[in-house]
Amino acid sequence: MSTITKAPSYSEGLKELQNNLATMLPDEALAVFDTDAKQLQQTHTSILQKKVGDQAPLFSLSNAVDETISLQSLLKKGKVVLTFYRGNWCPYCNLQLNQYQQVLHEIKALGANLVAISPQSADASLSTKEKNALKFEVLSDNGNIVARQFTTVFTNAESSVSAMAALGIDFNSFYTDDSQELPVPAVFIIEQDGTISFAKAIDGDYRNRVEASTILSALQEKNTVK
Repeated sequence: MSTITKAPSYSEGLKELQNNLATMLPDEALAVFDTDAKQLQQTHTSILQKKVGDQAPLFSLSNAVDETISLQSLLKKGKVVLTFYRGNWCPYCNLQLNQYQQVLHEIKALGANLVAISPQSADASLSTKEKNALKFEVLSDNGNIVARQFTTVFTNAESSVSAMAALGIDFNSFYTDDSQELPVPAVFIIEQDGTISFAKAIDGDYRNRVEASTILSALQEKNTVK
């Protein structure tokens, strides 16, 4: 149980991040993003497309250095913790991935490998990996082909895209298409036989993410049952 007590707290990190953003961003932009997040929370109440007990769809995607990585090859090495995130520009994604990196050793010790998937281009995925010093695979799911099999995919609000542009962030530059579609963040644990043993999305509000400690608890519980 000691590994779980060492896990960073996303909820605490979120408070610090939001305090920092409040000092960095204009009130108008913060209001747009807050309205968008609350609307998504109300709209997306049934998020997961795959549940515990389901078989995970097999897939092959490019990683940050344009190598093809398949779920089948990953499962040969152990169980897989799969997390879907929005993009390199999203501070909440960076916070989440950074915290997952901090418990990567514990995840591996519990017999699993961590993989993060977004609809970003390989270049943007590489930027994500470098920015957060990630030591796990970051895969590019162009068009959200894989994401929509696991979680909900939606079109980013034009108001948020415009607010980002006003801050000097070109949303579409991170992606290979102009669909402006994003996945609702979600985490899955896939056993070596392809069965999903853990599936969780907090809600439609992209600021809310699955805690690292929750993932460790789920991995430990499964190992204890065995």
